[in-house]
Order: sequence, then structure tokens, then C-alpha cells
Amino acid sequence: MSTSDSSPPDDGVPDNGVPGLGVPAGGTAGGVPADGPAPDRRALIAFAWVWVGAPLAYGLYELVRKATQLFTG
Repeated sequence: MSTSDSSPPDDGVPDNGVPGLGVPAGGTAGGVPADGPAPDRRALIAFAWVWVGAPLAYGLYELVRKATQLFTG
């Protein structure tokens, strides 16, 4: 007799239908998750882009300004 079991190992991760993608089998009805629509986070995303983008833009501006001073004298 064979002692091998054909069921997947219980590793604490729920079986969600598509291996490695985290997509439930059958998807969602109408694209809306079962627990309701996600909260609108557009303002938070815009704030995060400004929070990161403003210092990045200033740093790039200073880099270009100092590089031109270095090479033009």
C-alpha cells in the first residue's frame, strides 16, 4: 500500500483557487469584493506622491544646478 497522500500540505495558507495569485476561484461578483467596496484613497495616494515627489524634484534640481556649476566653472 502506498502511504502518499494526494492532498496538499496544510501550511497555514488558505487555498484561494489560483496558486500564487491570491485570486479566489471564480473571482468576485461584478468586481466588488465580498466585504464591500474599498475605501476611496485617492487623496492619500496624491498626498504620498507629493510627499515623495517634492523632495525628489528639489534634489534633482539641485543636482543639475551644481553639476552645471562644476562643469562650466
